[in-house]
Amino acid sequence: MRPAFEKPSLLQRVIPMFRGFDGWLLLAVLILAAFGLVTMYSAGFDHGTRFVDHGRNMVLAVVILFVVAQVPPQRLMALAVPLYTLGVLLLVATAVFGLTKKGATRWLNVGVVIQPSEVLKIAMPLMLAWWFQRREGHLRVFDFIVALMLLAVPVGLIVKQPDLGTAILVMASGLFVIFFAGLSWKLIIPVVLLAGAAITALVLSGDAICQPDVAWPMLRDYQKNRVCTLLDPTTDPLGKGFHIIQGMIAIGSGGVYGKGFMKGTQTHLEFIPERTTDFIFAAFSEEFGLIGCVGLLLGFTFLIVRGLLIAAEAPNVFTRLLAGAVTMSFFTYAFVNMGMVSGILPVVGVPLPFVSYGGTAMVTLGLGLGMLMSISKSRRLVQS
Repeated sequence: MRPAFEKPSLLQRVIPMFRGFDGWLLLAVLILAAFGLVTMYSAGFDHGTRFVDHGRNMVLAVVILFVVAQVPPQRLMALAVPLYTLGVLLLVATAVFGLTKKGATRWLNVGVVIQPSEVLKIAMPLMLAWWFQRREGHLRVFDFIVALMLLAVPVGLIVKQPDLGTAILVMASGLFVIFFAGLSWKLIIPVVLLAGAAITALVLSGDAICQPDVAWPMLRDYQKNRVCTLLDPTTDPLGKGFHIIQGMIAIGSGGVYGKGFMKGTQTHLEFIPERTTDFIFAAFSEEFGLIGCVGLLLGFTFLIVRGLLIAAEAPNVFTRLLAGAVTMSFFTYAFVNMGMVSGILPVVGVPLPFVSYGGTAMVTLGLGLGMLMSISKSRRLVQS
């Protein structure tokens, strides 16, 4: 006799976990991961085990993506306040008890050494999306002021470490939530105009304000040097301007078709600093040229468009704001990294998603993609 209730096989138990997965989002991730692996093999060829470690980090990110995708958006919303509170407390603890390396206090020893600011890359959009979900239907100016205060606290603590790159990413993720929540253009346009005027004035008076005896409020000397170097990297071509100059040389030397895989002279003669991390886009551009760069940009565009479509189809305020902010965070990563390597933005420590080496950044990417997949998955299961 056959038993009344047969125990399901392992395959039967695993298949439902993949039901509802967004195939287009997975395809975008696979395209960018392929770019990353090929580039890391070349850029890290004589850099120890960078290629193998990069592949391991990608596998870890995929596992995290899969696990987080199983968490319903309602559970993600319940994690918002605890995760944000934990992140801020860890930042305060870092300011008091943190480890200092190369003049920056960014790490905390809790048995293992961690960088608490990374938590806020995920906690910040979660927290603000939770806040606006709570205020749905009766938003006032006060609610946006509270959101800005929630954003300002961790960003201020991260800037103080100092870690300008992470501060930009955390601030951008929060500002995207505030924007998608319905911030009036009447408040946005004046800020944009003031920023444009300030940048114009900075460019026009670059020589005067970059003198050694001119102090910049709220910025450290090395941060001032980065901006001044951006305005004219040739003032110190073998020092502060070396990164930008070599990056631009590598990008320009790639031409239309590139020098070919493993044939980048700037890369393999070690003229490009940080060629497997922050400046890996220069190594990619040199070997694959304009055509390769267009392909990479199309890959990021594919990912961002798919993420925004998921946000547009999300069932409630929380999921819509979270999906939109996470998606635009990928845009911020890519734009800032490519901009600083190309010499149109100051040099800050922002990796190129899926391409740059880095375990912590890859974990953050996996978490963000997992939340996007969870939102898409929940909508598809409800529709079916």
